[in-house]
Amino acid sequence: GSFMLVNTSGRFAGQKAHLLLPHLKENDTHCIDFHYYVSSKSGSSPGTLNVYVKVNDGPIGNPVWNTSTAGTWNRAELAISTFWPNFYQVVFEVVTSGHPGYVAIDEVKVLGHPCTKTPHFLRLQSVEVNAGQFATFQCTANGKLSPSDRLWLQGIYVRDAPLKNIKVFNVRRFVALFNVVNATKRDAGNYRCMIRTEGGVGVSNYAELIVKEPPVPIAPPQLSSVGATYLWIQLNANSINGDGPIIQREVEYRTSSGSWYDIQPVDSTSYKIGHLDPDTEYEISVLLTRPGEGGTGSPGPALKTRTKCADPMRGPRKLEVVEIKSRQITICWEPFGYNVTRCHRYNLTVHYRYQAGGQEQVREEVSWDTESSHPQHTITNLSPYTNVSIKLVLMNPEGRKESQELVVQTDEDVPSAVPLESIQGSTFEEKIFLQWREPAQTYGVITLYEV
Repeated sequence: GSFMLVNTSGRFAGQKAHLLLPHLKENDTHCIDFHYYVSSKSGSSPGTLNVYVKVNDGPIGNPVWNTSTAGTWNRAELAISTFWPNFYQVVFEVVTSGHPGYVAIDEVKVLGHPCTKTPHFLRLQSVEVNAGQFATFQCTANGKLSPSDRLWLQGIYVRDAPLKNIKVFNVRRFVALFNVVNATKRDAGNYRCMIRTEGGVGVSNYAELIVKEPPVPIAPPQLSSVGATYLWIQLNANSINGDGPIIQREVEYRTSSGSWYDIQPVDSTSYKIGHLDPDTEYEISVLLTRPGEGGTGSPGPALKTRTKCADPMRGPRKLEVVEIKSRQITICWEPFGYNVTRCHRYNLTVHYRYQAGGQEQVREEVSWDTESSHPQHTITNLSPYTNVSIKLVLMNPEGRKESQELVVQTDEDVPSAVPLESIQGSTFEEKIFLQWREPAQTYGVITLYEV
């Protein structure tokens, strides 16, 4: 066994002395047993005795056991469960307090059997979680658990984790559960199980907490082709921030205005989003998922794009006459909206034709009264007493639809004058006989000439 005696007299606070055991490789359960003594005449502690367990020549970490009081020789056990092929080294450290006295270690023995007062841990497994989730370490131990025992999960370069709960299976076996809550990349690192008993300390092997960031695409999806009710996109999600492997891809799309959105799973690099509204702007982004709870990343950058207009559903309906005059006709029709126009850009024209001077006249006018709840339009500068054929044409960039045709006759109007040069008189003894041509514009049926 090794021996170490530190006389703290004349030492100022904070000086250190070390005793290093040789490297040990543990194939089976064993126990390190030592005696220690911390005493001073003044009653003030001469210093602190710390014990470290350093694994594979890695960082020394935090003490696994310490004390600053022991007026007589005491015995303590180290139940170290660092399994082959890993090796470890036990380091005893005395840190002086500035008070005179003695700190001693004696009879350090490596025993080929389990510790009697301290449980031994079984191998601790590494844990992988996604960022933001709970990481649970299961510390299984052989040995008896006492109410005064303290259990904790000791981190190396990372914060310790508190005990969540304990399951006791029988007098020889229990499991302690530890949670690292809302794990981030800062919590990733090595942890080991610790139990401090009245008789010593149990230490497990180091296991790694691996924290993965859910994947997020770096670039927005790309547009392949556009229709009125569909968009073909390339996911463009090979470059990511975060960690793979990617086990699921989804397309999230929403209208730029309003709150409507949908998510669709996708199993190829391109995808057709169907059943969309024509002439509507959408924002499309890709969601990627890696294995494990909470493995779906936030949506990647969005592609903003607009569907095309669709052919109007139909022409205007219920074309009716509101008022007929001799030279103008006012018509009305059933109001319509986007569900008929299928486009936010459209126009409505009034087409009409009639006979004048033996020739057919064809005209068209744009109607601006399309948003109204009682839309109507007045055609002016018509000839009286004339048949007019009227129809409405609804047009958007993709197509046109016509209403049914309405045939209306304008009212009669005052006829023009009898041409003066056409009046001829033949005189007789008792009468004058007159004859003349019809007026140039009769504007109706002439019912009476007065002389």
